[in-house]
Amino acid sequence: MTRLVLKWVLNAFALFLVMKLIPGIQIDRFQDLLVGALVIGLLNAFLRPVIILLTLPATVLTLGLFTLVINGLMFYLATTLVHGFRVSGFVTAFVAALLFSLFSFFLNMIVRRDE
Repeated sequence: MTRLVLKWVLNAFALFLVMKLIPGIQIDRFQDLLVGALVIGLLNAFLRPVIILLTLPATVLTLGLFTLVINGLMFYLATTLVHGFRVSGFVTAFVAALLFSLFSFFLNMIVRRDE
């Protein structure tokens, strides 16, 4: 349980870094940041695999690059579900999803090394 909370906090920190680096992203309150990280995680855990399966032909045709578009869509969808979390457009969400994935990956790698 503590590992799950730690991953949630790390993802919230990654989302905070993305918000500070990309000018088109706005998060009103700290609670919205935590809820946004939670919603992104839940969307990536439950909805993303279904969408990847449904768009498998496009993913194969683009040699897997279409999954980057799916990541951007998941990020953009999270902004529509969390009220204090706004993104100026899809291109901003696309870039933010890339950075969020990188930051989250590296933060989780650092924590994993300490075990």
